[in-house]
Amino acid sequence: MTTNRLARLLNLVPYLVARPEGVPMTEIAADFGVDVEQVQADLTMLWMCGLPGYGPGDLIDIAFDADAVRVLFAAGMDRPVRLAAHEALALSVALRVLADTPGVGDRAAIASALDKLAAAAGEAPADVTVRDTVTDPQAEKYAALVASGHAARITYYSAHRDTTSERVVDPIEIVVADGHAYLRAWCRTAGEIRQFRIDRIDACTELDEPSEPLRLTNQPAPTAFLASELPRIELLLGPGAKGVVDSYPCEEVAGEPDGRRRVVMRVRDLDWARRFVLGLGGEAEVVAPAELRDAVRQTARAALARYAPAA
Repeated sequence: MTTNRLARLLNLVPYLVARPEGVPMTEIAADFGVDVEQVQADLTMLWMCGLPGYGPGDLIDIAFDADAVRVLFAAGMDRPVRLAAHEALALSVALRVLADTPGVGDRAAIASALDKLAAAAGEAPADVTVRDTVTDPQAEKYAALVASGHAARITYYSAHRDTTSERVVDPIEIVVADGHAYLRAWCRTAGEIRQFRIDRIDACTELDEPSEPLRLTNQPAPTAFLASELPRIELLLGPGAKGVVDSYPCEEVAGEPDGRRRVVMRVRDLDWARRFVLGLGGEAEVVAPAELRDAVRQTARAALARYAPAA
């Protein structure tokens, strides 16, 4: 979603609430400077804002008539948001992290938002140190390359293949994941979109030709390439843990004769997986890896041992 559309969606609700008699679709389009089709798409998105497991209209209910649009329930968006001190602090930290993230376009807008937030909070924000999202000093250089709109010739070291190659790329964006910055670009050599870790680019020459990245449909998420680097676990889930399949992305789900489900999923790390499995109680059994199974068993035994003296 673009910044302009997000701002328009946030303004649409109070705009309509202030006109309870209804507003023609053409008038809304004229006031917001877009066409009628865009207004229809925006209203449909607002109408579909709801709670998990329920239908549209749970949070924002909009009536679409042939001649006018009216808001029946605004979910509190008809008045300015009042932030508590801890909410203002959380938002301030998030904005400061965003400002330090390579590839973010309008730093001035973020600084302005921070000033307005401080003024609205009515007090100086707490002195909180925000750790850099990425420590690579070259990240800003490649963010500038993306902004230039030019193609580039890079020399790249592939740790997976232990080889160095030269290729021409059409930069798309900077992606930050797991403390590293990546240049996401159309690689003319591979003929597809690739992610190049910036600290492994040995040389880069900006070319005097426009960048024309081939933006294909149904492209995976920018950080999807990291999935193969995440630990893979296999669990047997009982009926009480059926919500796991709906709440977490699973690579495989299969039914077992005893009524349980066998699921395969990626996790951030095995320590998180250990706590996750323990939280499911007797509804989860670890199939693989053996390291996770042993860790769960040891933690469970240690927990039971704490009850032995009382018994």
